[in-house]
Amino acid sequence: MFPQLASFTDLNLLLLRLMVGLIFITSGYNHLKDPAARSKSIGMSKGFTIFLGIAEIAGALGVAFGVLTQLAAFGLIALMLGAISKKIFSWHTGFWGEKTYGWHYDLMIILMNLLIASTDGGHCVLIK
Repeated sequence: MFPQLASFTDLNLLLLRLMVGLIFITSGYNHLKDPAARSKSIGMSKGFTIFLGIAEIAGALGVAFGVLTQLAAFGLIALMLGAISKKIFSWHTGFWGEKTYGWHYDLMIILMNLLIASTDGGHCVLIK
């Protein structure tokens, strides 16, 4: 219907990558700024919480800057699948949530990363 919009595909993919990067950088930072308290809140060990923080920041930087974009996007997908499984099986959180956020947000992030991975981030990347 609007074929002229196709000329903005690479810009839109760049904006999507930057948004995903921002989401995961802030999440990873929250894991790392006080890993002891954060580990208690998510029910994981302190060491695993530090690993999550580092993995989220590394994936975020890869996706945002376009460095090994597909690998970074798949890594972030794996993290989000872990988050969804924790919400469903440990916390018994519904899709929309009840007393807290559901896992619909996590699923949306997975789909965003699938788009990034399937397009290899577009043409505005540093290293493929």
